[in-house]
Amino acid sequence: MMLFPAIDIKDGNCVRLTQGDYNREQIYSNAPADMAKQWEQAQADYLHIVDLDGAKTGTAVNAETIREIVRSIHIPVQIGGGIRSMDTIDAYVEAGAERVIIGTAAINDRDFLNEAVTAHAGKIAVSIDARNGYVAIDGWTETSDIKATDLVKELEAAGVQTIIYTDILKDGMLKGPNFRELKTVNELTSMNVIASGGVSSVSDVRRLKAMDLYGAIIGKALYDGTLSFKTVREET
Repeated sequence: MMLFPAIDIKDGNCVRLTQGDYNREQIYSNAPADMAKQWEQAQADYLHIVDLDGAKTGTAVNAETIREIVRSIHIPVQIGGGIRSMDTIDAYVEAGAERVIIGTAAINDRDFLNEAVTAHAGKIAVSIDARNGYVAIDGWTETSDIKATDLVKELEAAGVQTIIYTDILKDGMLKGPNFRELKTVNELTSMNVIASGGVSSVSDVRRLKAMDLYGAIIGKALYDGTLSFKTVREET
């Protein structure tokens, strides 16, 4: 199972939010590229980068900071947050992104999603951010009337190869992922499923691995020191 340390960027800083609340922010570094180098040195497989300002505004606010990260390391990265145009996708792919993550636009603009999948095939992932089983949009600030499980089926039919499933109520709480929902989603689809939200212990990672998930994103637990990436690598 792939392990993805998360780098969430807001106002140019590496931060973590609690349950996606922009008012509950903790800054961990004002140099995200240096943080990325630390994860590379820790033997991370892949980095998960999110432009939090972009997720809220719909534009690539922190694009230059993200390009700096991509230039500074040699491991693959996936980038999300405010990806709502082909120009943004093309720019990130040209900058060296291995995978670009579409969130809100996958819900609101299916023509755009189809165009992105056609143009970049395996480089497109979709983030399914769920609150009580329903898909949240616009940087998690709004909840739609679309069931997450229904969206999973639609995305697979559209040719998407990778999804990132986040239970918002688990995110940043250090109380473990929503294993039940992840199991349901993983059994629904042949797409790669990456777990996000609440991963905070070696046992969490082992359990996700036993579920045969493609990957797991780890955020707050690493930054708070609750979980050591080295320990996770060695014990799972």
